[in-house]
Amino acid sequence: MIFSMTGYGESQCHDDGVYYALELRSVNNRYFKASIKLPETLAVLEPEVEKLLRARLLRGSVACTLRLRNTSAEAAQDVNVAALQRYVEQLSRITTTGPVRIDLAAVLALPGVCQPPEIDESERERQFNILSKLVNQALDRLIEMRRVEGQALREDLLLHCGRIRENLTAVVEQAPQVMKDYHQRLLQRANELLADSSLQLQLDDVRREVAVYAERCDIHEEISRLRSHLDQFERLCDKGEHAGRKLDFLAQEMLREANTIGSKANDARIAYHVVEIKSAIDRLKEQVQNVE
Repeated sequence: MIFSMTGYGESQCHDDGVYYALELRSVNNRYFKASIKLPETLAVLEPEVEKLLRARLLRGSVACTLRLRNTSAEAAQDVNVAALQRYVEQLSRITTTGPVRIDLAAVLALPGVCQPPEIDESERERQFNILSKLVNQALDRLIEMRRVEGQALREDLLLHCGRIRENLTAVVEQAPQVMKDYHQRLLQRANELLADSSLQLQLDDVRREVAVYAERCDIHEEISRLRSHLDQFERLCDKGEHAGRKLDFLAQEMLREANTIGSKANDARIAYHVVEIKSAIDRLKEQVQNVE
């Protein structure tokens, strides 16, 4: 079963007065690309979160965002007293006509005054355990959504494969008639040119010309390869969990065979069916861009 690269997953939990909310979003991309946004105190865990994502997702652009709301006393940041005193000393040197008034709230917002508390190794491990649980829960939901989207993609892809088969069958049925029509046109044209002359038409020459034309316009090999690509494409839709790149390659190959059939057949009815085939292949190429 194929999977889509579009998905969404979220997870939440409470732990010791802290509310965690994690969100995952994924869209299509040729490769795997992760964009991870964690609070400053947990930024050091970003590489570990990326490993968790890579372990379960093969392709796609994945955005991971974690929000925290701490209602415990530990939410207070440490005040760097030395930095605060230094700011106050510098502000006090400012020459004014009156007393210097310092807005303490504004001073506390200055860089380096308020700092998050240091996290020791045991606390970091505890935070990572919480975070990894949240990531895996969100991944479960995201992957399930990608599976459902993949089912819809599969049905659409197989629908267009069916259109290709129908038109390819019509091409196969029309191909022998191309030779017959050419043979008749060649005889008719030659008889018209020789009607007022004493020359006689040699049937061997006609047969030779038809044989050369038949070899030049033979599309059986291209039809066989196009059918083979269709068979592989449909099998991957049912069995290839991570088949996006293979499906994209097969769609490119199918388009190449269709173009060759159209250029070699030299028949208006076949050309019509080739246009329909190419239209369906373009739809396949568009859809497989979102297959993982």
